[in-house]
Amino acid sequence: MEWKISIPIFRNSIIVKQLGIAIGIPFGVVAVVICVTSGRSVDTLYALGLIGALMLFTWIFVTAVYGGKYEAEFILNDKGVLCRTQAKQARRNRIINTLTIVAGLLSGKPAVAGSGLLAGGRQSVFLRWNKITKIGYRPDRCTILLRGGWTEHIALFCTKENYTQAEQFVRSKERRIWI
Repeated sequence: MEWKISIPIFRNSIIVKQLGIAIGIPFGVVAVVICVTSGRSVDTLYALGLIGALMLFTWIFVTAVYGGKYEAEFILNDKGVLCRTQAKQARRNRIINTLTIVAGLLSGKPAVAGSGLLAGGRQSVFLRWNKITKIGYRPDRCTILLRGGWTEHIALFCTKENYTQAEQFVRSKERRIWI
């Protein structure tokens, strides 16, 4: 079973929740530390304003470069589930990741270069059926959540037309997972 789908990044609750965890928690902790340690300094507002501006510019960047959408394709077969970025968006990602790596190396900031390398590694994710430990069905959102190990997870974003078929396919494999 195969399909392609375009998911609105900022309107999908599962993606927004993951962004909140990945971005909101670290920046929230930084904002709290800044507020607690700086007292009532004017510099506090400056620092918090920079964090807010970073969030705003990130939103503008994602909206401008990606159209605010995640273009994914899914392949379900007897071996497992493959989730990968569609070819056009994958090319765009490679360009941005390469620019990030080069900018990090030229500026002498290995963390920036490393983030570019890490981002490039998640363009395609394969999860074997025997590695799946938890499955969550969300028919109201046309989504099936598959979890394996600590870092192994895939959200199958389905269309209204293929959700039932995808759910039946996963349920047929689910019986083998728990045995």
